[in-house]
Amino acid sequence: MNTRTRLAATALAALAIASTVPGAQAADAKRRTFGTMPDGREVPAVTLSNGRGVSATIIALGASIQALMMPDKTGKVEDVQIGYDTLDGYLAKPEFFGATVGRVANRIAKGRFTLDGKSYTTPTNDGPNSLHGGTKGSDKVLWEVTEVKSGPVASVTLRYVSPDGDMGYPGTVTTYATYSLDEKNQLTIDYRATTDKPTVVNISNHAYWNLAGVGSPRGAMGHIVMIPAERYTPTDATAIPTGKHVPVAGTVFDFRTPRAIGDRVRDARDPQIAYGRGYDHNWVIGNAVTPTQHLMARVVEPVSGRGYELWSNQPGLQFYSGNFFNGTITGKKGQIYRMGDAIVMEPQLFPDAPNQPSFPSVRLNPGQTYRNTMVYKLTIAR
Repeated sequence: MNTRTRLAATALAALAIASTVPGAQAADAKRRTFGTMPDGREVPAVTLSNGRGVSATIIALGASIQALMMPDKTGKVEDVQIGYDTLDGYLAKPEFFGATVGRVANRIAKGRFTLDGKSYTTPTNDGPNSLHGGTKGSDKVLWEVTEVKSGPVASVTLRYVSPDGDMGYPGTVTTYATYSLDEKNQLTIDYRATTDKPTVVNISNHAYWNLAGVGSPRGAMGHIVMIPAERYTPTDATAIPTGKHVPVAGTVFDFRTPRAIGDRVRDARDPQIAYGRGYDHNWVIGNAVTPTQHLMARVVEPVSGRGYELWSNQPGLQFYSGNFFNGTITGKKGQIYRMGDAIVMEPQLFPDAPNQPSFPSVRLNPGQTYRNTMVYKLTIAR
């Protein structure tokens, strides 16, 4: 057992100890302009902040988390979201940084699915498959800011109306994304969607976390992770699930006991790791969307003490260990992003669900409301 793994039990035991820095009991929301689209439209940014040194900046392009400022155990505040400092980067090479992904998050095999006997095709943008809604999913469009609130809970709500046939999907789908921050250091993301005809919907957030702080040479492979899942869904070589649910016991996918990501992320003796160049898989937390939220994961960076618990109502957790960063992206603070510099944890329905009858359904009918609520309970281990 290496040093990072020995830190796991201590670090996660301390994870529940939240920051106790005193502050005002009212969170604040401030709006500004982040930049201008090529067609002249303004891109609003709203920063939510509380009295404990935590703030989150949300930009209307992709309804994305652009920054999340968070103190460490010494009180030093750092941004824990990798991405770009200016709008230009998000336009030139978006990479889903902090974005709302959909209509259908994750992959659809060969960009094809059938609904009520009719075949649909959405653009492929991940080898032979469609990823996160196709070539112009919800991450690449300008959302409308509909409400900004300060008070005990600061929040911003954004809306996007995806027309019938957008990226090949049926139905006009109206989606609301609400980000809120309270004095308990809880960052909540609430997605709701409705449609005017039967369609498929699976929306999530693609935040890239480096709890060591943007620019830290430690990257994210030392993060200690716990995922309370007994099964995961293995994939083929193109990252499409085979349809099986496989026990994590005895595999590199077993995070029921806290472990450092870097301990086994490159263990290619498991062909699943070789397929994804690391972790890029769906963990089975449950079998259906639930009325209330449940624990999806715990994460802590043991040096800084920063961490979070992730809760959601979704049955699946896609955990991606940043395997495809190859030094071709320059982001915040002039940092070149390389493999393992950040991780993504997306609560959602399962990948390729439109083509997998045994998976929880992504179908949405008129009169129904799709909902994915996720809460990041930010913590500081002392």
